[in-house]
Amino acid sequence: MNYTSRLRPLFADIGFISLSALLLLFVQAILRAVLWARNPDLASGTPTTDLLWAFVVGLRFDLIISSYILLPLVLALLLPNGLGQRKLAKAWLIVTAAIVLFLGISEPEFYHEFHTRLNSLAIQYLKEDPATVSSMIWHGFPVVRYLLLWAVLVALFTWILVKADQLTRKFGRHYPAWWLRLPVFLICAFLIAWGARGTLRSGAPLRWGDAFHSQSLFANHLALNGTWSLARAAMGNKKKDAGKSWLKIMPAAQALERTRKLLLTPDDTLVLPAQYPVLRRHTPRPRLPVQPRNLVFIIMESFSGQFTGALGNDHGITPRFDELAKDGLIFDRFFSNGTHTHQGMFSTVACFPNLPGFEYLMQEPEGQHQFSGLPALLKPMGFEDVYVYNGAFNWDNQKGFFRNQGMTRFIGRDHMENPVFTDPTWGVSDQDMFDQALRELNRMPAEKPFFAVLQTLSNHTPYALPDPLPVSPVTGFGGLNAHLTAQRYADWALGRFFDEARKQPWYKDTLFMLVGDHGFGVKNQLSEIDLLRFHVPMLLLAPGIQDVYGKRVHTAATQQDIVPTAVSLLLGKPFTHQCWGRDLLSLPADDPGFGIIKPSGSDHTVAHFRGDRIVIKPPHGKAIAGRYQLYPTPSFTPDKEMPEKADMLADLKAYVSTAMHALLENRTGLPPAADAENP
Repeated sequence: MNYTSRLRPLFADIGFISLSALLLLFVQAILRAVLWARNPDLASGTPTTDLLWAFVVGLRFDLIISSYILLPLVLALLLPNGLGQRKLAKAWLIVTAAIVLFLGISEPEFYHEFHTRLNSLAIQYLKEDPATVSSMIWHGFPVVRYLLLWAVLVALFTWILVKADQLTRKFGRHYPAWWLRLPVFLICAFLIAWGARGTLRSGAPLRWGDAFHSQSLFANHLALNGTWSLARAAMGNKKKDAGKSWLKIMPAAQALERTRKLLLTPDDTLVLPAQYPVLRRHTPRPRLPVQPRNLVFIIMESFSGQFTGALGNDHGITPRFDELAKDGLIFDRFFSNGTHTHQGMFSTVACFPNLPGFEYLMQEPEGQHQFSGLPALLKPMGFEDVYVYNGAFNWDNQKGFFRNQGMTRFIGRDHMENPVFTDPTWGVSDQDMFDQALRELNRMPAEKPFFAVLQTLSNHTPYALPDPLPVSPVTGFGGLNAHLTAQRYADWALGRFFDEARKQPWYKDTLFMLVGDHGFGVKNQLSEIDLLRFHVPMLLLAPGIQDVYGKRVHTAATQQDIVPTAVSLLLGKPFTHQCWGRDLLSLPADDPGFGIIKPSGSDHTVAHFRGDRIVIKPPHGKAIAGRYQLYPTPSFTPDKEMPEKADMLADLKAYVSTAMHALLENRTGLPPAADAENP
């Protein structure tokens, strides 16, 4: 028997592996097409060539997944009988392909909601409360339809795989000797290793930044592979390691100096600077004509600035908020610090930034530290408190985190009195939450001041709303109709709350702060960080506020600025804090404002905006600079030669690095000496 004849069984197995590789690549291309088909609005305006090229670029990521799946089959070439009857090989391929298909079928809805490929956010959701997440998915999405599609694709994959097996059956009865198999195996092993790295370059293997081939964020995301990004997120504790890399990005002393220049205003004096990075004594500027006694934070779920009429985007979605804004002070260049509720919560109430690797701060061990937030500042002054929320406080560890910060009363879904509507996934409706909030505020002791946090929830997947609906459904926005109907309902419930609150004796003595916890994805993905997902309204309401401060503030700001701004208005006198934002109403006239923002999940992109300029720092590659515009038409204009780029990038690195040091060294709160200084 000649060598060719003896190698035929081996070549037959290699042929089967090769056809399996092509089949796996084909399947993942189909999944990419499904993602595109589910999100046509995000793809509109993107050149078709860029979208098609995403399939070519994506082959490299698909090849990584395919290579890992095929690795056991390649190793089997060393066995005396190779793949044998291929029963185990086919079973392995079907099971792994079914997993890839399941993830791929699940991902279009995930992307539609979060504008990111599968990542640690999906893992965290499932870890947090599988029952709640399962209920949300079942009630909010066409699960049966997707499961049927998954079953059809798995069946199709199995049928084609069987045909590939039949086409590549071994010729001859004897597998070649090891010394004939070994050279062939080494060649195949090299190809698998190359495929698993995704690149032949020296150094690091393929990274997510290699998918960014276009000016279109959607086209870049389309080139990625959801199974790959989810696997990367699940491997070890890399998100924290990536975050901690910021510790060494700049000398600590230099970073601290820059951060203090960013945060300190002419009205601030450092306190204990050797121990605490940004602890300072703040003296507010102008005072309200009538000093408020109480403070109410209202944090609105997914309340996007892009559909808020008072911000110039009047689509009839927020008529009640718009009415309130006529009597208040609205900030029209305001952004959330993250794109998930828990980031909005700790940034707004605890005034600490959303840092790379610590996006789930309320659930991390570091979340047990003390922060210079609302409870830390007001509880020592004798304020009563209450936190009212539609859902369960174990979600995102809200109760544990805020109880540790000093809050004492938590009113959740199980405490609501006679709710008109209860969603099995999340809890009661917004109108029920606001009704209960009125009861709780009316029960506050008259002799004591209070602060309250009210958090809405109805404007969240699966958008379960009362029936009959007290507002007309939104139409004309395609896939956003359900979302915007929920926002219109939340706005109605907000207005109803204020109708009743105005009748209460405590209303005239109360400062209200209204803000969105984050926005949501819209068609226009502004810049590489999808800036419009962060754009939210922020409104302050108090008697006489327009007489002192006007009706509108154009200063750029984020949720970290809320506590120092609100507490300054509430107290009207000096106080000590260590917030990572500033009193927006005490800034010099020429200060354009600034903010540091970061998306949820494994995306370690961080951005720093100053006025209308922004610098975006991806985890790999060069920083992106440019100018953004929110009104009248949102836009982003890249500017590689922007004069402020280097300085803004240095400030970004300094701020994140200093905050990271403070968090890991437990220097984020108020020391007892500073507590004593607060009157």
